[in-house]
Amino acid sequence: MDELYFLTAREARRLLFSGGNVRLNLDLRKTSRAWEIKREGEDFIFPDGTRVSRDVLERIARDEGSVYFVKNGIYKAAIAGEHFYKLVPTIPPTIEINGIRMHRTKEVNPLQDTRNKVNAVKPKEGETVLDTCMGLGYTAIEASKRGAYVITIEKDPNVIELARINPWSRELFTGGKVQVIQGDAFEVVKRFRDESFDAIIHDPPRFSLAGQLYSEEFYGELFRVLKPDGRLFHYVGNPGKKYRRKDLQRGVMERLRRAGFVGVKRVEEALGVVARKPENKGGKD
Repeated sequence: MDELYFLTAREARRLLFSGGNVRLNLDLRKTSRAWEIKREGEDFIFPDGTRVSRDVLERIARDEGSVYFVKNGIYKAAIAGEHFYKLVPTIPPTIEINGIRMHRTKEVNPLQDTRNKVNAVKPKEGETVLDTCMGLGYTAIEASKRGAYVITIEKDPNVIELARINPWSRELFTGGKVQVIQGDAFEVVKRFRDESFDAIIHDPPRFSLAGQLYSEEFYGELFRVLKPDGRLFHYVGNPGKKYRRKDLQRGVMERLRRAGFVGVKRVEEALGVVARKPENKGGKD
């Protein structure tokens, strides 16, 4: 993939305040690398030769909530289709769909949010992990860094396209220990053999958007493809709990138990539930 150079309001302001050539990080702080941007009058020349005018940078400097990239022109990292998708310049970036962020960004950053989820199942060297809902792929990448081979599923091609743009998602597509499958997890999981995975990380969209991924039927499929003594983490969040006294986690835990899981308990720091498949399929342990 050709190199992309990324700008947020922060970098745009630095360029505008510079008096001449300037060296800047242009990969959303994925690395500490710096690239030189040259200045000629009111134009700023990026490493690929793209010229960006001062008035364009002024517009970007006012747009705190978006990510832009340079590649023979300058573009917003956003896709308008049936829904509106965009990268948001947290570190690392999260994705926003119709204004709803796909990671926690208030109490923790997306990377710590990811680590909390992966820590709940502790993938080991040589294990096979299923990540049911890829998003930007941080969960799959983190699990693979711990030595696991990861199969990750993403339903929405627009989300995959933004992941391809995002420098923090690059390891998804470099032919390493992560396999990406585009499809609906509810259907894709049915194609896996029994007892295929040592661990599953299930981080679905909110219940109102993907209720079938919270169903006892789907949990039964997760149980089937998990190896005996395999671990499951299910991100639930706490939507509605604060205002409507609704406890979605309790319903999730009850359905997981009915599907056959044991050791079902809450993991508060990850806003989810852990469970495991009994070693002896015939009974509880």
